[in-house]
Amino acid sequence: MSSLTAVLYGALALYLGGWFMGYWMGNFALLLLVLSVVTFAYWLAEKLYFKPQRVAAAARLEQQDRERREQLKKAGIDRIDGDLAQAKQQILAQPWWLDWTAGLFPVIVAVFLLRSFLFEPFKIPSGSMIPTLLVGDLILVNKYHYGLRLPVINTKIVDNHAPQRGDVIVFRYPVDPRVDYIKRIAGLPGDEVGYLNKRLIINGEPVPLTPLPDYYDEDSLRYALQFSEKLGEVEHRILVDRDRPGFIPAVAPFPHRDACRYSAEGVVCKVPPGHYFVLGDNRDNSQDSRFWGFVPDENIVGKAFFVWMNFGNLGRIGRFH
Repeated sequence: MSSLTAVLYGALALYLGGWFMGYWMGNFALLLLVLSVVTFAYWLAEKLYFKPQRVAAAARLEQQDRERREQLKKAGIDRIDGDLAQAKQQILAQPWWLDWTAGLFPVIVAVFLLRSFLFEPFKIPSGSMIPTLLVGDLILVNKYHYGLRLPVINTKIVDNHAPQRGDVIVFRYPVDPRVDYIKRIAGLPGDEVGYLNKRLIINGEPVPLTPLPDYYDEDSLRYALQFSEKLGEVEHRILVDRDRPGFIPAVAPFPHRDACRYSAEGVVCKVPPGHYFVLGDNRDNSQDSRFWGFVPDENIVGKAFFVWMNFGNLGRIGRFH
């Protein structure tokens, strides 16, 4: 079993190494599921076979020690060398391959359940959600806000709140579902969403904007126009690059492409049933529904709501809208 365990750990190291080096895309949910199943098998074998075997061996040692002491006592020898307690401890101790499998099962399954059904951490990799979220923010995503989904296959089994305009969501990128994206919901199923001349229009009504002082981006060393936008019940900040045209460059075909009309001013889309139109808060530096289409409901991972760490700026910790 020690050889088999070493092979399994070698395969795990190879998988993680290739994932880290970019040779293939990893699936953390699937990895946790496999680790949960494998460590459970070891845990079960430990409880039902290996531990009873060690306990029986310790009992035999104790019985042999009693018999030996009785024989020596009959021979008139009262003082007997040997540390029975230490010998029993060595027999009862888990070997390394059980300690690093069965011993890890409760921790791995707890992480798997917590991540699958309650909260999942993410790291913000790009500036598409500036100024709401900055590069390097470590955020939490509420996995049960929109309902419970089975891990890996992502099938909803319990419904909860419906997504609303203004919600910041993490979702599986429709173009490549192995990649997670984060954007803000602008359009619900049935809405007509327009982004014309850098102004968001929902069902024919321009979304209220309030000018704010210009935003200085320390990464690009540039200023951007900043506004407070009220989308649904959520008031949040957005950035607009005054030097970028409102025109949306040519886009590749995507599902329900015929529901969108592109022009020199921007784009207008009718959101199909079961789909959502999403935008980045950094409007001129975001690849979103304007370019690759709608987010299907089954792609939604959860609602982002809390920055739990930013190692470069601890003041970032807290809730966001």
